[in-house]
Amino acid sequence: MTLFRLSQERLTLAVALLVATSLLCVCYASSFAQSVDPQTALPLPQGFGKDLAPNAVQDQRVRQYLYPKRIVWTSEQGVANPELLLQPVLGQTSTSIMGDQTQACVLSKGGAFILDFGCEIHGSFRVEARDLTPGASSQGRSVKLRVRFGESVDEACAEVGEKGAINEHSTRDQVIAVPWLGAVECGESAFRFVRVDLVDDDARILFDSARAIFIYRDLPRLGQFNSSDERLNQVWDVAARTQLLTMQQYVFEGAKRDRLVWYGDFTPQTMTALRVYGDSKVLRDTLGYYARETWPLPKWMNGMPNYSLWWLITIGDLYRHTGDRALVEEQWDYVKGLVEQLLPYIKEDGHAGFPNPFLDWPTNDKPQALDAGTHAMFALGFDRVAEMAAVVEDAKTEKLARETAAKVRTYKPSNVGNKQAAALLALAGIEKSGESNVDVVAKNGAENFSTFYGYYMLEALSEGGADQVALDVCRDYWGAMIDVGATTFWEDFDLKWLENAGRIDERTPEGKESLHGDRGAYCYIGLRHSLCHGWASGPAAWISAHVLGVTPTEPGFTKARVKPFLGDLDWVEGDVPTPYGQIHVRCDKNDDGSIKVQAVAPKEIELEIVQP
Repeated sequence: MTLFRLSQERLTLAVALLVATSLLCVCYASSFAQSVDPQTALPLPQGFGKDLAPNAVQDQRVRQYLYPKRIVWTSEQGVANPELLLQPVLGQTSTSIMGDQTQACVLSKGGAFILDFGCEIHGSFRVEARDLTPGASSQGRSVKLRVRFGESVDEACAEVGEKGAINEHSTRDQVIAVPWLGAVECGESAFRFVRVDLVDDDARILFDSARAIFIYRDLPRLGQFNSSDERLNQVWDVAARTQLLTMQQYVFEGAKRDRLVWYGDFTPQTMTALRVYGDSKVLRDTLGYYARETWPLPKWMNGMPNYSLWWLITIGDLYRHTGDRALVEEQWDYVKGLVEQLLPYIKEDGHAGFPNPFLDWPTNDKPQALDAGTHAMFALGFDRVAEMAAVVEDAKTEKLARETAAKVRTYKPSNVGNKQAAALLALAGIEKSGESNVDVVAKNGAENFSTFYGYYMLEALSEGGADQVALDVCRDYWGAMIDVGATTFWEDFDLKWLENAGRIDERTPEGKESLHGDRGAYCYIGLRHSLCHGWASGPAAWISAHVLGVTPTEPGFTKARVKPFLGDLDWVEGDVPTPYGQIHVRCDKNDDGSIKVQAVAPKEIELEIVQP
């Protein structure tokens, strides 16, 4: 952002023009961040400001209408002309064709249909009625419709309570009353499919339209990726899409469920957001303002000590990417207080841990893995503290943090053959005798991966030089979700779930099991399972850092390294956002197997290219 010095006269004129045209100039906390302060209201229309301005808060998101891409299913009776729902309309009912049943989709006795909007979105659903005949139970001139959202077709058909289907965090199953010559909007959730049923057999409705309202933050993809492998390109795209749908008022962990801020989930989300959408105000507000306001010390983030450690690591990672001293200064008092709160959990022998640790659900019943992974997190967290202390010139805290991290590394717990624990130990540089951490993570490829800790497993594989294994896992694990209809990545996934299972974008055939309704575990059993979870977006961040190979060697990318890995790829190309603009990389494999690397960076960045 460029700041101009204005004379007093010009400043007065500028302010007058802004007021006259009802424009708002927003001052950013950081020149690197997109979006604006979520607490800032746009100017209200003239005549409303006096009464409403103190209560106005701007919604930073945009809304777009979407028409269905296909009709998945209709009932055998009670549905006429459903294909008309796929066609654009004027957006305002015309009374000239109000009662013409040949010009509208009509629902009557027993009528129902399922719409497919093409891919998972976050938003609402809007029904507009051209004409209707009320039923006996109608209140006034209206018709009752039952509307069910689904991330899968099976979820759109389920009753509340059936196979874990819920009305929690967002309402997926509701009855709405649509007025004559009027419209109704319902829900705000993540969905791809919508099922509509006529409630009263003696009623009838002529639709003007049945549209989705796509609600999202308009953040451009500053990061890009393309390669000779279309499957890998799809994985990147779906990961990027997954992350954007979770960036709502704040950064939710899931767009359907829980629609809450969970700081353990936040590190993969932050890394993907930075690598695809760059630094953004919503990211900072979630990590900074919202965290401090809702979890003041001595509370642990989300009531979980491991999540406070993840917050500490993530703040450090955000600084590494942005190089923004003001970010560290803003958080520093909280960081120092958290350090004091963490120190008593480190024993004299260097062993660090909590009484009730948590990594992810698949490790929750594995106490040795929980202990090893948590121990590694202490080392990573105090590394970040030391880096941030140097920025604010707090020599005492820097010395304490470096000594503490070194002390923690003298204790070397076993990974007990667990991939989550092994990944964190590898990233923390804590080795043990016998089978290495990286070997444990690499064993049997995508077996025993999780969508959350999959990000750390990919990073650990690259840390140990097993980039090709990581590349194969991206294709085999995340790619398998795409194969069965996923357009966003899921809260969890296991390749074994595919055995005798149907797809998520069709009704499960007889003799098959429901991939959504009959799978899952822990808190994500059956249809409760979120199919758009931000922590699953990690492959985009890993591809950017290790396939394109772009990493900062100094905070804020003042210095950066390009060290690509092509493996079995013929070429890769893409962009990586930095505070100064994008670094563009193009790599081509020559006939002799050598790699030609071309990289262009903004002039503020000192770029080192490492030939593969």
